[in-house]
Amino acid sequence: MQADPPPTAWTAPLDAWVAAHPLWATLAIGATLLLAAWLAFSLTRRYLVALLGHWGRRTRFTFDEALHERNFFRRLAWAVPLLVIRTGLPYLPLLPDDVTVAVQRLIAAGMLLVIAGAIGAFVAAFGDEYAKRPQAATRPIKGYLQAIVLVVYVAIAIVLIATLIGRDPLLILGGLGAASAVLLLVFRDTLLSLVAGIQLTGNDLIRVGDWIEMPQFNADGDVVDIALNTVKVQNWDRTFTVIPTHRFLEHSFKNWRGMQASGGRRIKRSVLLDMSSIRFLEPDEVDDLRRFAVLRPYFDAKLREIDAWTERHPEAREDPVNARRLTNVGTFRAYVAAYLRGRPDIRHDMTFLVRQLDPTPEGLPLEVYVFVADIRWAVYEGIQSDVFDHLLAIAPEFGLRVFQKPSGADVGRLGGLATPA
Repeated sequence: MQADPPPTAWTAPLDAWVAAHPLWATLAIGATLLLAAWLAFSLTRRYLVALLGHWGRRTRFTFDEALHERNFFRRLAWAVPLLVIRTGLPYLPLLPDDVTVAVQRLIAAGMLLVIAGAIGAFVAAFGDEYAKRPQAATRPIKGYLQAIVLVVYVAIAIVLIATLIGRDPLLILGGLGAASAVLLLVFRDTLLSLVAGIQLTGNDLIRVGDWIEMPQFNADGDVVDIALNTVKVQNWDRTFTVIPTHRFLEHSFKNWRGMQASGGRRIKRSVLLDMSSIRFLEPDEVDDLRRFAVLRPYFDAKLREIDAWTERHPEAREDPVNARRLTNVGTFRAYVAAYLRGRPDIRHDMTFLVRQLDPTPEGLPLEVYVFVADIRWAVYEGIQSDVFDHLLAIAPEFGLRVFQKPSGADVGRLGGLATPA
C-alpha cells in the first residue's frame, strides 16, 4: 500500500473518521478531487489563459499573439487537472497499489499528450510568424516544421507506450530497429517527400505563388501550399491539384517564375501565307506602298542598296531575272517588324524576331516572336489578339492571301460556279 500522509493535530478528527469509514472517505475524497480538478481547469482556461492573451496583445512582440491564436496556452491548461489529480492520489485510503500505478501511468500518458499538443501549437505559431517575413516566399519551411512535429510525435508515442506498459523506452526503440524494413515501407513516401522538399526549397526550384505546369498530374496554375507530403496547386479553372512532393523529383515540370520576374511574356505565333500569292513588286506598287509611313525608311534603304548593286552588275539592266527586286512577302515582313517596334506594349530589349519558317502544305509561316511588356494573362491575350487582328487585315494590302483550308461555303461556291446556267 502507498504511504499515508503524515497526521497533524487539526486533522486528527478527520483521520479518525477516515479510519472508521474508509469506503465513504474514499468516495468523498475522490469526488472532491475530481471537483477540484474541474475547478482548477475551468479557472485556468477562463482567467489565466485570457490574462496571458491580453498581456500578449499589449507587448510589442507578435510571437506571443501567434501562440495565443494557435491555442498554445489552452492546450497547456489541460496539465492543471492532471497535476491536481496526481497530487491528490495519496489521500485516497482504499485505492489499491495496482490501481494507483495504473492511474499514475494514465496521468503520465495524459501529460505526454498535453506536451505533444503544446509542441505542435508552438511549432505552428513559429511557422505563422515566419510566413510574415519576406524570405518566406522564397524559402518555405512548412515541410521542415511538419517533419519536426512528426519526429516529436513519434518520440512521444514511443515514450507513451513505454509508460503505459511499464517498460524502458529503449527496449521499444530496439524493437523498432528490428522492424526497420517495415517502418521504411510505411514511411517511404514521407521520407522521400522530406528529401524532395529539402532539394526543392534548397535549390529554389519552387515557391508559393509560382505558376507551374505539370501535365502528368493535369496541374496548370499557382502553387498555394508546400507541405511535407504534398504540394497544392490551384489551377486556372479554380480547381485544386494535390501532387506528392517527391513526384517533383521524378517528373519534369515547367516553372513560369522566370517569365514573371522578367516582366515580359512571349508571343510565338505564325500567320500562314498562301505561297501562290507571293511575287515581286512592280514599281507602281512600291510607290503605292509608300503610303505606309513606317515603310518609307525601309524603301529608301532598300532602293539605295538595289541601285548600288545594279551599278556593280550591268547585266541586271538587260533582263529583270538578273536584277534584284523587292517582294511583297519581304516588304510585309519589314512592315510587321516596323509595326511591332512602334507599339509601346512590346518589349524591345528582349528577343525580337519576325521570321519565315519552313514552308508547309498549309503555306509559308511568317512567325512573330516577341515579348509583351505586361505579364498579366488577360492583358497579354488582348495585346496578342490586337497584333494578329491587324496583321490578318493588312496582309491583302501587300497582295498576300492568308491560307485557309476550304470550308463548306467555299465548296458550295465552287459547286455553284460549275453548275450550268
